[in-house]
Amino acid sequence: MGESRQELLHWLNSLLQLNITKIEQCGTGAALCQVYDSIYMDMPMSRVKFNVNSEYAYIQNFKQLQNEFTKHGIERLVPVEQLIKCRMQDNLEFLQWTKRYWDQHFPGHDYDAVGRRKGSGAPAPAATPRTSTGAAARRPQAGAAPRTAPRVAAAGSVAGAGSAGALKAENDTLKEAIAGLEKERDFYFSKLRDIELLLQTAVDQDPELEKDDNGLVKNIQAILYSTEEGFEIPTEAEGAEGLAENGDEQETF
Repeated sequence: MGESRQELLHWLNSLLQLNITKIEQCGTGAALCQVYDSIYMDMPMSRVKFNVNSEYAYIQNFKQLQNEFTKHGIERLVPVEQLIKCRMQDNLEFLQWTKRYWDQHFPGHDYDAVGRRKGSGAPAPAATPRTSTGAAARRPQAGAAPRTAPRVAAAGSVAGAGSAGALKAENDTLKEAIAGLEKERDFYFSKLRDIELLLQTAVDQDPELEKDDNGLVKNIQAILYSTEEGFEIPTEAEGAEGLAENGDEQETF
């Protein structure tokens, strides 16, 4: 029997210095990628995105995971379509298998999880108590003047720089995700447009096709022109108004 959810979360957060609270969060693929990086130390962590919230971005993470499986001959199917839905049961089963694999193959070396994912837009590490040893536990020399104010200022500067860097990384990740979604949207739109043109050509050649309400042409047109509840097709006037407001902005759809 595999580990419980709480046991898996404790292991995952301890290994990766994260604050994962639900098994479903593994559906982004990011934490799973770093688990295998802890074993082989060759995952391109700069390509693994943590602060993402779209299935397209999750898929990009799982591509890195699949590449890792191929590279090391791991004969296990990664059920990407199920995992990216972030359902608990699917992710629990895959994480349990991952934990068993990690137990068998982790070489026992020191692993700097925070350092490895630096620059990947990862969240802040979990707040765990640390004890200082050796040179790190230095005591102030007798008679030394207190330097509280400079240290506070320096800490503020470091915190500000870190926050700005994290925001920039997150912004870059969002831009990348949006670009990918726009590309995918345009791809499927062109396919639908080709189908529409084929139907129009067929109707022009044989107008009787469109008169059959139960025919193939009518059924395909019903699918092409159907809308979801709450969606309204903009009128020509609204479309013209939108173009006027956008000015010379390039049309992307």
